Amino acid sequence: MTARNPGRFGSFDQLLFVRSANSCALDEHYDSMDRMIDKTFSSTAEAVADIPDGASIAVGGFGLVGIPTLLINALREQGAGELTIISNNCGTDGQGLGLLLEDGRIVKTIGSYIGSNKEYARRYLEGELTVEFTPQGTLAERMRAGGAGIPAFYTTAGVGTQVAEGGLPQRYNKDGSVEIYSKPKETREFNGQLYVMEEGIRADFALVHAHKADRFGNLVFRKTARNFNPDAAMSGKITIAQVEHLVDDLDPDEVHLPGIYVNRVVHVGPQETGIENRTVSN
Repeated sequence: MTARNPGRFGSFDQLLFVRSANSCALDEHYDSMDRMIDKTFSSTAEAVADIPDGASIAVGGFGLVGIPTLLINALREQGAGELTIISNNCGTDGQGLGLLLEDGRIVKTIGSYIGSNKEYARRYLEGELTVEFTPQGTLAERMRAGGAGIPAFYTTAGVGTQVAEGGLPQRYNKDGSVEIYSKPKETREFNGQLYVMEEGIRADFALVHAHKADRFGNLVFRKTARNFNPDAAMSGKITIAQVEHLVDDLDPDEVHLPGIYVNRVVHVGPQETGIENRTVSN
């Protein structure tokens, strides 16, 4: 029997050998890539160590639900100050971002709600804090837009109010007079409806809490703890996630936020959510 002409690819055995060698090389390459892409950090302290004074930080959570408590505590221990915080609110007195407020580490907030945080209200009214108010839905979209590379967008939220027209007190003087008012924003009419332009937010860092993650930074949030976390994560140039469960694999259909938006993952174990307002019956 006449053997087939091996041609430029050589014999079949040679082809199998080359293919096998290439497969081994590819396996080693992908193993190496896996190690390079591994985003896990050993501690919250290590994960926030390079956050500098003056940084802007988007923080997930709503009230005490879904807040990255351990990352906030680590940042408090780390010592960075003069911070601008982008978050729906600053938690409550003595918890979450309220701790950074008490220490005087925050100089400006961009958010929607002061709420029951007495220290937040005091610092704002006594001229120790600049507060930029923005509607909750607008805040979420500003963070999401920043992460998506959208510099600005139009919305009806705030049209006809001081949100669009300006005049909201952003900072007070010590004597109670207003030092800084919000400025008017651009408005434009589309199809007979007036809209106000809002700018996307791109924060230096983002701190978020997730229920589950893999080492590549793909995140799964749990129920209402999802809230502002995905949007805050998208907003950060460097996003740090504290996660309750670190797993080897995630079903792609289960992922709420792709790892492309996450730079660092810290496994902190199950966390107990604080109670903001305890109500009991007789």
